[in-house]
Amino acid sequence: MDRPTVIVLDVNETLSDLSGLDGAFAAAGLEPGEREAWFAGVLRDGFALTAVGQNPGFAEVAAEALRLRLVARGAADPEAGAASVMEAFTRLDVHADVAPGLRALHASGTRLVTLSNGSAAVADALLERAGLADVVEQTLSVADGPGWKPLAGAYTRALEVCGVAAGEAMLVAVHPWDLDGAARAGLRTGWVRRGAAGWPAYALAPEVEADDLVGLADLLGA
Repeated sequence: MDRPTVIVLDVNETLSDLSGLDGAFAAAGLEPGEREAWFAGVLRDGFALTAVGQNPGFAEVAAEALRLRLVARGAADPEAGAASVMEAFTRLDVHADVAPGLRALHASGTRLVTLSNGSAAVADALLERAGLADVVEQTLSVADGPGWKPLAGAYTRALEVCGVAAGEAMLVAVHPWDLDGAARAGLRTGWVRRGAAGWPAYALAPEVEADDLVGLADLLGA
């Protein structure tokens, strides 16, 4: 398989391990099991706002979703609880496969950039903590574009910044919705399964899939 010139990496859940928030959820008075529903709700509301022409800040949407959950639980200080979880969000670690996977891809000559619905600063800090800042040439955020992924313009802006055509870039992500959006924008796609039960039939199938980033690098000949 021909390696892409540029791999565009999703950040949240693809690189970062959100299970690191479970302790912060518990300390704030939320159940650790609420984390997945909270994150899904953040994406839902961000997508909805993008659909009506807005480009909301990820942190603002995420913090408000936390605050409302804490209000529903009768928390004494919902704002402080939400802030504590969001602070933990800025200190997440990467999954164990991320460092070896990205280093293998980088060593093969593939350019690596990130593209997040969150902030570039959070992605920068994540890569710094993992010792990977030297292998990723740019951290891109939809905050500097027309709206959240999977809006086509989010991907095309990344292509413009990288100076490549859509067929020269591959989006790598854990989320089928992200990969479907990238495919419809003309990018190649690589799915990191991370234990997912299967691929949804309504989404355009990825070009390549693997259990983790090390496996994906192997499939791409890195």
